[in-house]
Amino acid sequence: MFGKLFLLVKNNAGMAVINNPSIPVKYHESVLIEASSAIIEVLKGQMENGKLKDLVKYFRSSGIYNQSLVSSMVSRFANRLNTFYHIDPEQAMTASKALIPAVMAELVKASKSEQVKEFGLKNMLTKLNGDRADLSLLVDRAMVA
Repeated sequence: MFGKLFLLVKNNAGMAVINNPSIPVKYHESVLIEASSAIIEVLKGQMENGKLKDLVKYFRSSGIYNQSLVSSMVSRFANRLNTFYHIDPEQAMTASKALIPAVMAELVKASKSEQVKEFGLKNMLTKLNGDRADLSLLVDRAMVA
């Protein structure tokens, strides 16, 4: 699942990263990994803070619900661009806003599709949980609630 997420980020990285003159070519791959990590960390954080129901609602409602989730990802990624790659804070935020929401929109779409099983909501949340537990029952209950 994490490899597929990286490819999803890479496929959306055009203007935000690859064609962005403020991000040196030598950092492109690392920056894409940082974007993927920011997404994973925020999703994991939601689960660890007992917000599984909110995550399910986010993915079920096409990402319309809980925009603060995406804002957290955008901020985390922009901060990393600034801190680790010395990208100007304004340019880092612009790049982050161009990439993360687009990736999340595709991730929500993919989670509803049967074509990419790795992004099926139950599977994705179980992987984010480190495969420690099958979250299917909890996800089913959250979908009903």
